[in-house]
Amino acid sequence: MSDAGMVGGVEALPFGILVFVVGALLMANAWAVVDAKMAVDAAARQATRHFVEAEVGDAGGTLDAEQDALAAGRAALEAHGRDPLAATVALTSLDGAGGQADFTRCARATFTATYEVPALTIPWIGGFGSGIDVSSSHSELVDPYRSGVPGSAEGCEG
Repeated sequence: MSDAGMVGGVEALPFGILVFVVGALLMANAWAVVDAKMAVDAAARQATRHFVEAEVGDAGGTLDAEQDALAAGRAALEAHGRDPLAATVALTSLDGAGGQADFTRCARATFTATYEVPALTIPWIGGFGSGIDVSSSHSELVDPYRSGVPGSAEGCEG
């Protein structure tokens, strides 16, 4: 048998294809983490904005405003193509003027959104492995001069 026409190194082609496939999967997973980060940023921002702009007349209104804000955060996650049931959106801090933990003028509200991205995502099949928690927090102040907000603007630091 003659060696004419044989090319050495043919066995390296499957290894090259394997390296390409693994690299493509790693890039796809890295993009999934970036995409989840954008989604939780939007969810935390929307929940906070919705909360500080709510009309609250009494203590029961604060609970309603929080529930509406959580719904707005979950809606933002859903708009980004994420499952809102797999995420956590929560009011993590509400610090009012004078140390009060209530919805008053100049209170700083902070919402945190968290989403778990699978360790390995394979297209059309799904995710595998214990995931990577991606989270984001956003805080805003309740407007001191807006009407319909309990408290006075005198206690606000400027």
